Amino acid sequence: MIDVRPGTIVVYTDVVCGWSTVALYRFFREREKAGLTESLYVDHRLFPLEDVNRFPIPKRFLEAEIAPLGACEPDFGWKPWQEDPSTWPGTSLPANEAVHAAARQSPRAAEELDMAIRQAFFRDSRPIHLQYELCDIAAGCPSVDVDALAEMLDAGTAREAMMRDYRTNVGRVQGSPHFFLADGSDVHNPGISLHWVGDPGAGFPVIDADDPSAMADLVRRAADS
Repeated sequence: MIDVRPGTIVVYTDVVCGWSTVALYRFFREREKAGLTESLYVDHRLFPLEDVNRFPIPKRFLEAEIAPLGACEPDFGWKPWQEDPSTWPGTSLPANEAVHAAARQSPRAAEELDMAIRQAFFRDSRPIHLQYELCDIAAGCPSVDVDALAEMLDAGTAREAMMRDYRTNVGRVQGSPHFFLADGSDVHNPGISLHWVGDPGAGFPVIDADDPSAMADLVRRAADS
């Protein structure tokens, strides 16, 4: 059983997962529409795709997803990698750890930094595996104490608990994103179903169904649970 505190919704995800980026982008929009921004928070948990899949962040795989992701949420500003391929991050663990470190400051700090890192990766082609880059990104987040964040990253303060929770609960998680509510219910990738044509990295994803209203329902259920 995933422990979900009142006033929160747990999501297992990876900052380099485009589908979870769509889900969180929609969640925050629907939460604001519902007037719940100050009373319902995301509790970020780790589902590291590199560990689950046993390979580094695959550039061709993620870039094949840009077009369908853009069709879902064009205003996010998705772009294929614009910088030199050598700057592509091979791991997302430092970025995910930064989000979990920010969560020790406040839920709002974690929400802001998580989305800022996603924008930096999917929109701005920034090397989010580098600590100085993560601190620069955090500097643009009003709720994040950057100096405290840097100290936590130096010490690895959040890493142990982040990985322990992942190892403990990985069997309960279907994939990224997977939301868990305080009433005991859960939903994987709300509103979206898809399949791949061809081999991952050589083929492309096809969206079978996309219902953005599913996120409004999820927000309402999370608030009521």
